[in-house]
Amino acid sequence: MFTDSHCHLTFPELALSWPSISEAMRAAKVDRALCICTTLEEFEAVHSFALSVPHIWASAGVHPDNEGVREPDLETLLFLGSLPKVIAIGETGLDYYRLGDRSIADMEWQRERFRLHIRAARQLGKPLVIHTRNASEDTLRLLKEEGECGDSRSAGGVFHCFTEDTLVARRALDLGFYISFSGIVTFKSAQSIRDVVAMVPLDRLLIETDSPYLAPVPHRGKTNNPSYLPFVAQELARIRDCSIEDIASVTSRNFEELFKVKT
Repeated sequence: MFTDSHCHLTFPELALSWPSISEAMRAAKVDRALCICTTLEEFEAVHSFALSVPHIWASAGVHPDNEGVREPDLETLLFLGSLPKVIAIGETGLDYYRLGDRSIADMEWQRERFRLHIRAARQLGKPLVIHTRNASEDTLRLLKEEGECGDSRSAGGVFHCFTEDTLVARRALDLGFYISFSGIVTFKSAQSIRDVVAMVPLDRLLIETDSPYLAPVPHRGKTNNPSYLPFVAQELARIRDCSIEDIASVTSRNFEELFKVKT
């Protein structure tokens, strides 16, 4: 019924509890998930997990916020992205939130890493999983510079865990991207995100947990897991004035369309 489009099931907080999480997912009718890779060092664990569990898929990429890790090159991303059950490139993008004493100009290494992921996705014909924080202008600019404009040659993808405003959402939609919402949408302070939920076309909506982070109300502050996804769906249903079953159906169908999977 529900599809978690972004979670980190191999992170220790979840991997050590997988049997109980799997049972909780079944009880909550969360029957599919995309397990996201954030470093090349992590990829083998992510991929092996996806191969071992039905209805779990993997991505390949290096998170923009990860430093001191193995840097990707195009050849490596193309190889990993072509493996069975790898359906997306990322998590990738830009993150200027933790600049410290650095300037945005100092983050050119991050922008070059992002460009590599875009090029790999375009060559593979697989969608991008985009992370952007305090960097929406550069994120959108680099996508356009690399040819992402929503045409048949574009990789497309999803802006995951969306926390920007309606203007950024419209610009991402204009480039052909989907918008995914996490448990943040249930937070009292997140009215601006709920405004985005109200304007995104139904055929571009996705839902996620980003677990083990960002557990939705009423579990806020706890370790998140995919079985909490219905709380995200319930809030989207309230905002869109439809049933939770409608949200489950449309977001699962959108997942299938974007990531080219069927079960």
